[in-house]
Amino acid sequence: MELNGNDVDFTKIPNGILGLAARLPLIFSEGVAKGEIDLTIFVRLTATNPAKRFGLHPRKGTIAPGADADLALWDPERKATTTNKFNKLMQHTIDYTPYERIEVTCWPVKTIARVVMEDDKVTTEEGRDLFLKSSRTSAD
Repeated sequence: MELNGNDVDFTKIPNGILGLAARLPLIFSEGVAKGEIDLTIFVRLTATNPAKRFGLHPRKGTIAPGADADLALWDPERKATTTNKFNKLMQHTIDYTPYERIEVTCWPVKTIARVVMEDDKVTTEEGRDLFLKSSRTSAD
């Protein structure tokens, strides 16, 4: 079955806003690089708060003894423009982006820990990640 185009099965169309992988570079570029938020707030918004919200803190969302921290290294000089080529880099299975032609400053160049990325390529094998059970219940 075709992933894109006129013959796509309607039930396979993704819901919500597209481009999840582009959000961190966009927030970093528009927030940190432009001086709108500091790095501490960026980390809180993108790591600590989501880990707390989904019941994974302090195992995730903090750099501390015993935590399972994934670290991202950012190049403050590297620029990227969101295009369809950018979409393929983000490994999206869509043929457009709502962020078309936005230039971002600061780009993640390496991820260290369970999910590993370097030079725009995922370098880990499928199934390497660990499932972390949430401490929250659906009633929380």
